[in-house]
Amino acid sequence: MDFEITHEQRMLVETVRGFIKDELAPLEQEIEETGQLPDEIARSIFEKSRALGLYGMNIPEEFGGGGLSALETMMVEEQFGHTTDILIRRAFGNVYEVLLSCEGPQVERWLLPSVRGDRVCSIAFTEPGAGSDAAGIRTRAERKGDKWVLNGMKHYISDGAFADFFVVTAVTDPAKGHRGISMFLLDKGTPGFNIGRDQPMMGLRGTSHLDLHFDDVELTDENLLGTEGEGLKLALSVLGRVRLAQVAARSIGKATKVLQMTLDYARERVQFGQPIGEFQMVQQMLADSAMEISAARSALWQCAWEIDAGLDPRARISVLKVQGSETLGRVVDRAVQIFGGMGYSKDLPIERYYRDARIYRIFDGASEIHRGVIAKSLLKGGAQLFDPWGA
Repeated sequence: MDFEITHEQRMLVETVRGFIKDELAPLEQEIEETGQLPDEIARSIFEKSRALGLYGMNIPEEFGGGGLSALETMMVEEQFGHTTDILIRRAFGNVYEVLLSCEGPQVERWLLPSVRGDRVCSIAFTEPGAGSDAAGIRTRAERKGDKWVLNGMKHYISDGAFADFFVVTAVTDPAKGHRGISMFLLDKGTPGFNIGRDQPMMGLRGTSHLDLHFDDVELTDENLLGTEGEGLKLALSVLGRVRLAQVAARSIGKATKVLQMTLDYARERVQFGQPIGEFQMVQQMLADSAMEISAARSALWQCAWEIDAGLDPRARISVLKVQGSETLGRVVDRAVQIFGGMGYSKDLPIERYYRDARIYRIFDGASEIHRGVIAKSLLKGGAQLFDPWGA
């Protein structure tokens, strides 16, 4: 494996990092205080990002995206971790790869407008009784003549307030279990589709988390994404990339930023006549954070390289989801401890990072779920899954 960074990759990362520093970081505090990103500001950062070719970078060039490899995408996603969720969504887009399953009229109606930034997509899988258990959904789509009739609800749907349409999972054949789940594309404003409450959250200020209600919503086969019964397979594929990019890579990016802020503070804060960075117990916390970030990044890049090489990434994605999210949790916890009272104060962003970090161990499959996936993979395939020598 050659992880040497090319000139083009370095320029890409520096461009994204500079855009985040100059255009997005100055907006963070207002969003934290108000919980809102004004529409005119959202439009402005979107237009600036699109003009630089930074919107929809994960989508192949043939559909108007940036055509980045998996490894390049992870490099960029690390930088996305340097600012807040809502600003990343508006500036760089959340163009889910599942939309690449669009065919025929679906391409013009949903895929291409998403890549251009003309329409925003949100994923609607989670239900009150089905979080980590993606196959446990109860939302139902029944075939009635040439129509599908959708009933049920979803909740905690991120970015639902801003989205123009949703990718929704629904049971189409209860007798087939997980093979009886299908996926649908559903426009906001469709009769019978109603938006419920925005669930207040501990962190991620500015990002909406809505309830969605479906009451006899009539759809056609044009709304069916992929083939009937393929919904869970598609859902797990999109969740895999989300777990790797939006959880693992962004966790590593956030942890890196928090560590740098902590290092700066440890050099400047003086107690007992010397910078606190001179105290061995503070040094241990800094060293532990650096070691964990380095290990997580190496594992992330290896996983991305294997994806680009066409290898099955599922077990490694579960490893990274746990490793990245838990590394972030420990790094930011140490930061609060080193900053002391100022780390607990809202005058500095450390407490915001602490709150935001907590959800990373929960959404897109809790750490406990992924540990189970890893263990089952080991028991089924043996340690060679993680052994390059195939022992």
